[in-house]
Amino acid sequence: MQQVTNRMLAFLKPFHLTRIRLRKFAQQPRMTMEGIQMVDLIGQHQKIENELQQAMGRVLETGAFVKGPEVKAFAEELGTFTGAKHVIPCGNGTDALQIAMMALGIGPGDEVITTGFTFISTVEVVALLGATPVLVDIDPISFTIDAAQVEEAITKRTKAIVPVHLFGQMADMTALSTISEKHNVPIIEDNAQAIGAQWSDRSQRAMQSGTIGLMGTTSFFPSKNLGCMGDGGAVITQDDDMAARCRQIANHGMSKQYHHDVVGINSRLDGLQAAILRVKLQHLPDYIKARQSAAKRYDAMLHNLPGVTIPIRVANSTHVFHQYTLRILEGKRDAMRAYLQSKGIPSGIYYPIPGHAQKAFETFGYNPEFFGESLQAAAEVLSLPMHTELNEEQQTFICEAIRIFVLDIND
Repeated sequence: MQQVTNRMLAFLKPFHLTRIRLRKFAQQPRMTMEGIQMVDLIGQHQKIENELQQAMGRVLETGAFVKGPEVKAFAEELGTFTGAKHVIPCGNGTDALQIAMMALGIGPGDEVITTGFTFISTVEVVALLGATPVLVDIDPISFTIDAAQVEEAITKRTKAIVPVHLFGQMADMTALSTISEKHNVPIIEDNAQAIGAQWSDRSQRAMQSGTIGLMGTTSFFPSKNLGCMGDGGAVITQDDDMAARCRQIANHGMSKQYHHDVVGINSRLDGLQAAILRVKLQHLPDYIKARQSAAKRYDAMLHNLPGVTIPIRVANSTHVFHQYTLRILEGKRDAMRAYLQSKGIPSGIYYPIPGHAQKAFETFGYNPEFFGESLQAAAEVLSLPMHTELNEEQQTFICEAIRIFVLDIND
C-alpha cells in the first residue's frame, strides 16, 4: 500500500498535470487511501496515553468522581490559559449556555439575538427558557453573526446578544462590544468551536475568545479542539456576581447544602473528564499549531481552483480551525461530496439547515428572505478532514481528488 501511495504522489507532484492525465488517473482504481478520518481522536490519544492513564488513575485512587480536586484544578488551569477570573465547569456546552442565560434571568417575554447558522443548541436554549430567539443573518466572509444586523434587531426586550465563534474564528467582537455598551445589552460568547482563538481590539490588545463578553461558554465534546472523553462544558467570566450565580444555578440553585434559593439545574463536570482535560489543555497550544499548519497546506493546494473558495481569515481574529470549511460554488457541493466519499474521503456539511428553517422553530415565523447569506452558505459549505494527526500525505490525496473533480466538471 505504501509503495502504491508513493508512486501516486510521485506521479502527481507538484500539481502541474494536464487535464487529460488527471482524468486518466481518476479512472484508475488504485486511487484510494485508508485511514482518513474527519477527526482522529485515537491517534491523538495514543501519543499521550501514559499521561491520560496517570490522570485517570489519580481519580480512581481518590474516588472523587463528582466535583473533587481534578475539577477544581482544571477550572484554575483553564482560567490561567484564557485569562478568565472565573471558570464554572458543567455537564456540556448546551448546559453552559443555559446556565449563562439563567444567570441573566432570561425568560418569557425576553429576546435574545443570535444566529441560526450554527449547531441548534444556541437557538434551542433560548426557546427552552421561554424567550424569543431573534435570529439575524451572517457575514459571508467569516460565517459569523452580522454585527450591523444585530444592532438593527435590538428592542427594549433584548436581554442578551449571543455571537457564535464559528469553525475556529471569532465574530466581530469590536463591533459587537460597541453595540453592547451603547445599548447596555450583555454579550454571551458561544465559544464551543474557537477556544484558544484571540481577538485584537483597536489598541491591538489580544484577548482570548470567550473572555470579551460578560460571559463565555464552551463545550468539551470529544471532537472539539479541547475535548474530553464524554460530555463537558464550562462558563467563563470576569464578573464575580455572574460567576456566583452560575455556580449556584449549576448546583440545583443551592447557596449552601439543602438551601435552594433559586431554581437551578444539575450540571457538573465529572472528575475523570476533568483529569483528561487537564492533560489535553497542556497540549492545546501544540494542537492549535498542528491545525493551523494543516490549514496552510490545504490553502497551498486548493487556493487556485475554480469554483472553490478556501477559508478567509478576518483581520482581527486568529483562526484555530475547528473546521476547515470550503465554499463549493455553482451548485456542485453535493456532487463533490459524493465524489470524495467514493474515494474514501469523509467530509461534513455544517450546517445544512439554518435555525430559522428548522421545524422546531417554525412558530417564531422567521422570514427566509432575511437569511440569504445563511441559506447560500448552507448550500455551499463543505468541511474537509481537520485534526491534529492529519498529515501531508493524506492532505495531498484529499486535494488531488478535489482537483480532479473540479477540472473534470469544468472541462
